[in-house]
Amino acid sequence: MTAIDSDKVGSTTGGQPTKARPQTVATPTALADIPRSRPRSTRSRIGTAVWYVAVTVLSIITIAPLIWTLSTSLKPATEILAGALNLIPSNPTIDNYLSVFEDVPFGRYFVNSLILGLGGAVTNVFFGSLGGYALAKLQFRGRAGVFALFLSSLMIPGIVTMIPVFLILRGFPLLGGNDILGQGGLGMLNSYAAVIVPYAAGAFAVFFMKQFFETLPDELGEAARIDGASEFRIFAQIYFPLARAGMAVLGILSFQAGWNNFLWPLIVLNDPDMMTVQVGLSSFVNNYETNFGPLLAGTVVASLPVLVVFIVAQRYIIEGVAHAGGK
Repeated sequence: MTAIDSDKVGSTTGGQPTKARPQTVATPTALADIPRSRPRSTRSRIGTAVWYVAVTVLSIITIAPLIWTLSTSLKPATEILAGALNLIPSNPTIDNYLSVFEDVPFGRYFVNSLILGLGGAVTNVFFGSLGGYALAKLQFRGRAGVFALFLSSLMIPGIVTMIPVFLILRGFPLLGGNDILGQGGLGMLNSYAAVIVPYAAGAFAVFFMKQFFETLPDELGEAARIDGASEFRIFAQIYFPLARAGMAVLGILSFQAGWNNFLWPLIVLNDPDMMTVQVGLSSFVNNYETNFGPLLAGTVVASLPVLVVFIVAQRYIIEGVAHAGGK
């Protein structure tokens, strides 16, 4: 509802009458139309409380084993075997960490796992990026069939292919004492290549990078082709820098998988000097007893590289999530 200011009716400015300015007057009806925040219902409050309780419980369930592992690794053997559930050690000690490096060549195991983890991450990122780029940006006959073949291989359990892959590695020609027919030696077994090569171009890596490259504009590659650039140059100088976020995520996943791999290195590596951290930790467990202190101390040490890699590359992970969300 509007009203006219009577004091300004008929007033003049420079001898000319001025128009009256309408003023808005708030009426009870207008005030009633203003939306007001409704008080939260009891049901909504109960739902929110249940949600917070559930999240708190899940957080405790997730964090408690980590805290218990770190706490137990600092306890002496007598306190561990006493069965006390106290999280704070009564007599904290680093003897368990010293035993890890004194009782077994844990430093050598650490280096072996680092080589295998980094080697697997680099090969997965490189070959996965090449395959993903080809399936996402290149037009060729049978592209859909090749992609379907990669996807179908993801449905095959890894345990099913272990024996065939083992036989292929053992019969590799001209390596490990084998002749040209792949007979007489161990082939690629008992070497770093036996762990890295079978997973150097995983189907998941190709699928992951294909999905990421599809979010990048095709116009960039088309403009470079018009300028006469080769496909590899387009990949290396244009799309490779733009895909760093996706490669960082794939690299972290590949490094984590290679670092935590236990069964395959146990099968193909027989030399004690080539054991990995995960295989080395099993030496603290035997048929008669489990040495919990050094075992958990070794577990804490074995968790550090993955944590460091994640901290270093988290900027690229956030960038990748933001890039995917923007698309």
